[in-house]
This record gives sequence, structure tokens and C-alpha cells, in this order.
Amino acid sequence: MNKNKYALIMAGGVGSRFWPVSRTEFPKQFIDFFGVGKTLIQSTYERFLNICPPENIFIVTNEIYTDLIKEQLPDMMDNQILAEPMMRNTAPCIAYGASKIAEINPDATIVVAPSDHTIANQPAFINAIEKCMEVAVTCDCLITLGIKPNRPDTGYGYIQYADETLLEDNDIHKVKTFTEKPNLELAKSFLQSGDFLWNAGIFIWSAKAINKALQKHLPDMHEIFVGGKNSYNTENEKAFISNAYQLCTNISIDFGIMEKADNVYVLPSDFGWSDLGTWASIYEMAEKDYVGNAVIPSEQVMMYDSSNCMVNVPEEKLVILQGLHDYIVVESNNTLLICPRAEEQNVKNIVADVKGKFGGKFI
Repeated sequence: MNKNKYALIMAGGVGSRFWPVSRTEFPKQFIDFFGVGKTLIQSTYERFLNICPPENIFIVTNEIYTDLIKEQLPDMMDNQILAEPMMRNTAPCIAYGASKIAEINPDATIVVAPSDHTIANQPAFINAIEKCMEVAVTCDCLITLGIKPNRPDTGYGYIQYADETLLEDNDIHKVKTFTEKPNLELAKSFLQSGDFLWNAGIFIWSAKAINKALQKHLPDMHEIFVGGKNSYNTENEKAFISNAYQLCTNISIDFGIMEKADNVYVLPSDFGWSDLGTWASIYEMAEKDYVGNAVIPSEQVMMYDSSNCMVNVPEEKLVILQGLHDYIVVESNNTLLICPRAEEQNVKNIVADVKGKFGGKFI
């Protein structure tokens, strides 16, 4: 296996849209939503074992989740867990990871991916990543994976690509535009145009290319992390990072670099991807009964005259639902949520209201 291939898995989010199952102290990446015996982060880690050596997989997460990482991924060494002292979005965590990896191996090629996505077609995913990594070794480019859309989804960002390709004989295209979550009409026009992809938030680049881009587009942040050159992979790393994050701007890699750089490319891909951003995405991927109910677990849930519901309740609880259609029913951590599926985008607002009324007790 190529020793220059590295993976940086981002696992610091709190997953508030999956409340009440996902909590601040135990967020969605550490949960087995489908009852398959593996959490999302465990599945992600195993996926990247097919691409790079285990010692080349790094996870960047909030420091409060370090023990969860060690518990769920016991083969990871302390040096492979990058503990962030505070949330500062994706640009700082990628800058941290790229700087640390570059200090270990200046010739590294890195794939950056979230910890909470699902991939149905593993071989197609691995093939796409490896194709991009082979190109990134020799090209000064920033590559992202774009998912071929099958519906006008308003929950995703979109990438428009040009006919121009990175090399004559490949299908990695020059990026024209990035668009944040559009309204329905705009999403429909994107789908009809045929040159728009969903933004999967998965990136491939060499350590040299991303650090060069950071230096050009986020020079202050680049300077901060360059300052840790002698601290990375030593006992001084934690103290350095604690100070560095206080100086960092809260900014995404998309806004900070990808939307500004002129060497950004995208590989149109189709490997059964879902970002599991909402309960609706869990519903879409879960097994359903003949009337469209997705019940996890299903042993002690009885449904009468009910259809198209997403139900996630404790295994030991008997639950009877009658006359309920197109609803989300979720119980966890002494909290019950019943919400129309069409209004699930309000869950994040509900969480804010609960926090305002009860503090952190139920969050």
C-alpha cells in the first residue's frame, strides 16, 4: 500500500438535526443509526483502510470526543487524534491536519472526508478516491468529489463544472461555480442543466497544494499553523494548538479556499452517497415496510393505519402508533420528539428553544 497516501477524517460536529438521539456529549458520528453493529465513524475508518495504511489515518475532532474516538477506534494511536480545543469550522481543522501530516511526510497526498457520511457502493468510492489521488501527486490542484444529483434537493450545496478537464484523458473537470443551498426552483434548474453536482465535502490534494492554497487565500491562518512546525508530533503539540485555535477565524474551507482558488477541479461521481444530514436522509436509506414505515429497531413497535413514518425508539420500549402518516417519531435520553417529516428542518430551531428553556439538560 502506498505510504504517501493519507486520510484526514473530520469528526467534530454535534449533529443537532438528529436530536434527541444525537447529543452534544454523544453526537451522530458515534451512533449506529441503522442497527448494523458499526457506528458512522467506525464505518468511515474501515472504508479508508482500503486506501491508505492504518497509521496514515488521522481524525480531527473536538477534544471532548477524544475518549469516544479511543473507545470506538481502539487501534488509533494518540498521535493520530487531532484534538481541537474549540469549534472553528473546517478551514482551521484542515489547516491543522495538513500541517501536521506535511511535517511527517512532505510528499503526502491527502483525502479529507467527514466521518458521518454513508457510501452504498464501496468499490466505486475507493476507485474515485484513488483516481483523484493519483492525479493530485503530480498536479498542483485541489480536487473535490461531486455527486450526480437525482432530485432537486435544497439541502445540499451545488458545484457547477466546465467541459475543460484536468488532463486530456480523464473526467476530472474544472469547477465553474459553487452555490450554497438553493431554493427549490433554482435546484430544479440545476438538475435540468446537467452540469451541476451535489457538493459532498470530500477533498483530495497533496500536502504541498493545500498548504500553498492556504498561504495564498488564508495567509493569516497559514502563518498560525506554520508556527507549529517544531511542535507537531511532539509533547508540545497540544499547548501550541490550544493557543493557535484562539487566533483562528471561524471559516469553512469552501468559503475560505475552494470558492476563491483557480485550480479547483471536481470528479463527477455516483457511489450511493448520503451525508446523513437529517432524519429524512436516514429514512431514505433505511429499510421500509410495505407502507413505507422505517422502524429502527422494529421488535417492539406496532403500527396501525400508519404510513411513511420514521421511527427510532429504545429497544426495550413498547411503542404503538395509530393513524400517523409522514411523521418522525424519535425517543432517546428521556426526550420524545414527534414531528411531521415535512417540517424536520425545524428540529435545529427546536433544539435552540429547548436549550433556551432548560439549559443543557436535554441537549
